[in-house]
Amino acid sequence: MVEHYGQAVSQGVRRMNVIRKIEQHLATLQPESLEIADESSQHIGHEGARSGGGHYQLLIVSPRFAGKPLQQRHRMIYEALGAMMKNEIHAIAIRAYAPDEI
Repeated sequence: MVEHYGQAVSQGVRRMNVIRKIEQHLATLQPESLEIADESSQHIGHEGARSGGGHYQLLIVSPRFAGKPLQQRHRMIYEALGAMMKNEIHAIAIRAYAPDEI
């Protein structure tokens, strides 16, 4: 039981570090608002979870999205996250808005 608890704590710390890293990477988009939810626990046993990548939900509001279509906003986010999309992030659900759309 102690080992299981230790593993759970270790995974929780790792996930918090991933969230901080996501925040740092997305800072390049100058977000006015940024919310990141870790949903990895809902995907235990899923292929991405076994390989270490987490499942996240993202809500981001940035003036950099003004006048840009949804696909371009998503590309901007994927570009900002870079290599994280191949390692720490297995899946990310994105809601991206310009400030005047909220």
